[in-house]
Amino acid sequence: MILIGASGHAKVIIDILEKSDVEVDYLVDANPDIKELVGYRVLNERGYVPLSEVEHIISIGANPIRKKLAEQFEVPYGWAIHPNAILGDYVTVGQGTVIMAGAIVNPSTQIGNHCIINTSASVDHDCEIHDYVHISPNTTLCGGIMVGEGTQVGAGATIIPGIKIGKWATVGAGAVVIKDVPDYATVVGNPAVVIKTKDGEK
Repeated sequence: MILIGASGHAKVIIDILEKSDVEVDYLVDANPDIKELVGYRVLNERGYVPLSEVEHIISIGANPIRKKLAEQFEVPYGWAIHPNAILGDYVTVGQGTVIMAGAIVNPSTQIGNHCIINTSASVDHDCEIHDYVHISPNTTLCGGIMVGEGTQVGAGATIIPGIKIGKWATVGAGAVVIKDVPDYATVVGNPAVVIKTKDGEK
C-alpha cells in the first residue's frame, strides 16, 4: 500500500494497515521537507510516478483535498478497515475509504469512495454515505440517513433517523440534527440550526 499524504491521519492509517498485516511501501507528500513518518520513507509528490500495480490510500483528513488528490492520481485505491471495527451484512465500502477502531457500521449501509468513518463512530442500518464524507469520532448516525458528498459530520454529533444531509455541508461537534440539512450549510447546536451557508465553493 502507498499512502498519499504524510499527516497525522496517515499515522492512524498506518496503524490500521500494520494491525491488518498489510504492507506499507512508502508515503508521498507535497512537502519536500518531510522525508520520514513513523519509520516509513516519504517521497516528494512532485517527482512521484504513480504505480498502477499498487493500491493507494489518500491519507489526508480534509475532504476537499482528498477529492482533489483522487482526481489528480489515477491509481488503484484500497481500503483500511481496523480489525476492531464491526461491519454488518450487506455493507458496501468504496475505494480509498478508511474505517477506524471501534466504528460500527450496521447492515445495508452504503459507504462511498475516499470516506473516513472515524474512531467509535456508529452508523446504523440503511445509511447512504456519499464520496469524500468524514464521519468524526463518536458520531451517531441513526437508520436511513443520507449524507451528501464531501460533508463533515463533527465529533459527537447525533443525527436522528431518516435525515438527509446535503453535499459539502458541516455538522458541528455535538450537534443534534432533527431536520434535513441543505447543501453547503453549517449547522450547530441542539437542536441543530443553520448558522451559515457557503456559495458552493469547496
